[in-house]
Amino acid sequence: MLEKYAQVVGQDVIDQLQQLAEPLQGMKVIHVNSTRIGGGVAEILTKLVPLMQELGIDASWEVIAGDDDFFQCTKSMHNALQGNRVDIGDSLLQHYEQINANNAEQLRDTLEAASYVFIHDPQPAALLKYCPNRQGKWLWRCHIDASHPYRPIWRFLQPFLNSYEASIFSLAAFARSLPHLKYIIPPSIDPLSEKNIDIDRAEIDEVCDRFSLDRERPIIAQISRFDRFKDPIGVIQAYQQAKKYIPQLQLVLAGGSATDDPEGQMVLNEVKTAAAGDADVRILLLPPDAHRTINALQRAADIILQKSTKEGFGLTVTEGMWKGKPVIGGDAGGIRLQVKNYHTGFLVNTPEGTALRLRYLLKQPEKITEMGEKAKEFVRENFLITRQLREYLTLMVALLEPEGGSGETPFRERIELG
Repeated sequence: MLEKYAQVVGQDVIDQLQQLAEPLQGMKVIHVNSTRIGGGVAEILTKLVPLMQELGIDASWEVIAGDDDFFQCTKSMHNALQGNRVDIGDSLLQHYEQINANNAEQLRDTLEAASYVFIHDPQPAALLKYCPNRQGKWLWRCHIDASHPYRPIWRFLQPFLNSYEASIFSLAAFARSLPHLKYIIPPSIDPLSEKNIDIDRAEIDEVCDRFSLDRERPIIAQISRFDRFKDPIGVIQAYQQAKKYIPQLQLVLAGGSATDDPEGQMVLNEVKTAAAGDADVRILLLPPDAHRTINALQRAADIILQKSTKEGFGLTVTEGMWKGKPVIGGDAGGIRLQVKNYHTGFLVNTPEGTALRLRYLLKQPEKITEMGEKAKEFVRENFLITRQLREYLTLMVALLEPEGGSGETPFRERIELG
């Protein structure tokens, strides 16, 4: 598998990964999250864990179990950490702790014996409380924009996080005050996954035919979960404004569902209501394994939209850029890392601003090509999974070193990530 990545990123990158993995040979590394299918975390772990294994690390991936009340609580927690004033009742918060305790009963022996445990997002964050005899390092990996959390919920969650050895955030602006080391590591995409590999025109045409999309007319697309932070209603409003000047315009709003997101169906219903009566709007609820369909839709689109109002990172932005498309994205979170205004796309704040940028690009197709080429190279240099793997390995090696390292400068202070 590593040889295939060498063809995309270069052999020197693979050599560096193998060198970094040498001191970690045979070590047990466990990733824990709350869903195996759906969402960016699951997509990253699907490939990151096998790559670690190929580098000689005993890596594995555990998924905690929960019920409807638990996921309702963690969805509210997710929204609160991203700034919404969402109060969660004591009974649900107690249920959150109980579900973590139940999962710890199943996973305790494995987690306590591991050299490194990566806990992804708030759902399994309380597991550490129930693993008092841990042998290795525990790291909390925060994938969301926690820069301005709703205080009551942060005060509830923080005591569970204080005992971790380190936290990892996608942007420096997201980092919270915690009594341990903090690292900045942006997420990434897998260029060899079904969602991102090159596909031929016939396959793209087949997908467009399936959804009655006319490839002779302009297509814009937002591929995202149906989540209010992704602002799908704002996308429809922007499309409606742009269509007054570009009558041939078509819009695709496509997303999947995830087992840990109970709000998705409600938001999907709101989106259908907002788009009612417009035959040029395609609202697609895709199954979790529709990776090649998403690949084709992104390649068929002239412009990718990701008009989020809050965004931990936005892997769909990276995916669109990797396919050589300019992205018009919300001026929020990790989208700012990827969309460089006037170079790889545009940052926007309103439906009006989005419509204006749509009209600008669709009237100047040479700009679409120019920005798309820049976008693809920007992803190649910064947001492929080999870069994220390198930074995880570097972090683990840094934590492996005793305080002070072997030189005059403390080893951990010499590690620069991100």
